[in-house]
Amino acid sequence: RRSTLASRSRSWLPFAVRSSGSDRLRLRRAASSFSAIETMPVASLLVWRILPGIALGLAVAVGWLASHEVPDGVFFATVIPLTKGVLPPTIVGHGRMEGTPELPDDLLPQPRPENELFLELPGGYKLPQNGIGMCCRATAYDDVLVYRTVLWYLLLGGRHIDGAHLYLNHAAIGKAIAEAIRRGIPREEIFVTTKIFPTHFGYESAMTNVQNYAKELSLDYIDLVLLHFPSIPALPSPCKKEGKNPEECREETWRALSDLCQRGLIGNAGVSNFGVKHIRQLEGVGAPIANNQIQFHPFEPDHVQDTVKYCHEHNITVTAYSPLGGMISKDRALANEVLGTLSAKYDKRASQIMLRWAIQRGCAVIPGTGNPDHMKENLAVYGFALSDEDMNTINRLRDSSGFSHMDVRDFD
Repeated sequence: RRSTLASRSRSWLPFAVRSSGSDRLRLRRAASSFSAIETMPVASLLVWRILPGIALGLAVAVGWLASHEVPDGVFFATVIPLTKGVLPPTIVGHGRMEGTPELPDDLLPQPRPENELFLELPGGYKLPQNGIGMCCRATAYDDVLVYRTVLWYLLLGGRHIDGAHLYLNHAAIGKAIAEAIRRGIPREEIFVTTKIFPTHFGYESAMTNVQNYAKELSLDYIDLVLLHFPSIPALPSPCKKEGKNPEECREETWRALSDLCQRGLIGNAGVSNFGVKHIRQLEGVGAPIANNQIQFHPFEPDHVQDTVKYCHEHNITVTAYSPLGGMISKDRALANEVLGTLSAKYDKRASQIMLRWAIQRGCAVIPGTGNPDHMKENLAVYGFALSDEDMNTINRLRDSSGFSHMDVRDFD
């Protein structure tokens, strides 16, 4: 009887204890492998174990990006949410991200801001000086939140929407515009900007892509189309494949935008992230340059201020993106002591002081937010003005140390 009980007890022992001779041999070999790894020199471990894994991961990532039509856009749409600790829609799909709240079904358009200001464009269009940027934050890459953001903004009285092919959200923006029109906002009141990235430069490429942008946005015309950058040296384009240099590629693309202006598909053509030398190359080529969209806030260095001055002197309007200091430097900018003092003086947030400063400098601003309360605050900057003395005080903040800045003068 004791023998039978002992036999049954052994059947419940862990496998490793009651294993056969061959099992014990495999376990010894596994232990020997782990021991080898422990005693392996660090350099050898790095070369033979870790680097191949990293290389394989990079190869898979590059292959995945290359499988998309706009791989650079997919890269940003993936990385930017990840930097905020959010799983990107490129991996988990749209509609899973938290952010912009749903809109009430019965919410109707609110009045446009009092004392609203505009910039005159060559095509007879008026560019609202206060807009919303649809880039470079996690919620700008989720189609559900993009739709809510644009619809909230339009219903709260805003009318200037800034997008781009690179942002991968044309369809969601177009859907929101269609719903805003259904709720009573006239299409002619809405100003839509988009951009063509250098990877799509070239005459035929631009003609095809801009027509696709209009279809994606579900619009009969686009108010303003910009060349997104002067060039991107490391990336290919249809124009580069023909052996043309960056200046030739810009000119070809500009001629395409000029022809699309003539056809009425776009209202105006402009540029983005262009320095003075790039602007001069396009002057007189085709349509007048209506706008230059650049990073602009009080802490920008002198050469950026010089670009703004050149544009204003040559009837080129300026749109300031990152007007609150940029994705990396925003907190540093808003904590500035001078801006804090003015914030208390005017009983406004430091962000409102910065936006109002840029507007009084003659620029349009496109701060990015998916928060309806922040949209209201941004639109409220039409309701006050900075004194000349305070404008000059902010003008003297030109200290770009510690602020992220892209020097476009180095672009070909």
